[in-house]
Amino acid sequence: MVKWFWQRDEAPRRTLSLRSRGDQGDATRVDFADLAPELPRFLGQAAYLQLGYFETLTRLIRATPELSEKEALSRAAGAALTKHRGIVEVIAERGDDPTQLMLPFRENLDAFRRKTIGARPRETLLAVYITAGMLDDFYLALASSYGETGRRIAEILREDDARHEIVSIIQETIESDEEWRSLLSMWARRLVGDTILVCRSALKPEVFVAPDDERIEPVYTELMGAHARRMDAMGLAS
Repeated sequence: MVKWFWQRDEAPRRTLSLRSRGDQGDATRVDFADLAPELPRFLGQAAYLQLGYFETLTRLIRATPELSEKEALSRAAGAALTKHRGIVEVIAERGDDPTQLMLPFRENLDAFRRKTIGARPRETLLAVYITAGMLDDFYLALASSYGETGRRIAEILREDDARHEIVSIIQETIESDEEWRSLLSMWARRLVGDTILVCRSALKPEVFVAPDDERIEPVYTELMGAHARRMDAMGLAS
């Protein structure tokens, strides 16, 4: 059965408990149902992001001379493609055209990926890990607003992404050369702002008709906390 954009899945409104920056007391309540875009918009962006991860990793495979690294990156690229196909399948089952849902986001998301291409393959590799991690977290949170469809998307996003392969390569790089540690730490900090802008663009457009940053800030704070944990696990300063 075809569902048009106004036929949004009915679902219980999930309220996420997120802490404001510097708040050690009561958590700030953020209702994602008030922020989430229409379901087709959510699905189109989520599907195209995974396709973008696959494309960037595929280019890195071609640029990597070491066979062991090619194999590691191929596993990460394959995982991204599997997630893309999973989301596309959900879109098709709803009666929508996956290409048409993704097309409106192609220009902006391609521009975002171009910004995250580093001068060296290691920078680009770290960019995939950092931006994909933050955006997957964000889309997982949004998925709670879409009932059974959202549950299926969340399951897809939680599937093994093989990004531990990327972590291993980055760790070997920074352990062999402290200059790499410093360079990659700085590069990661540059990536965060552009990634937050992608998150912002994914929210319901009317959210930003009036200044509303205070209500949305806890969402970004939670993303930054997860980002800091990923950086620490790699041995990089966030």
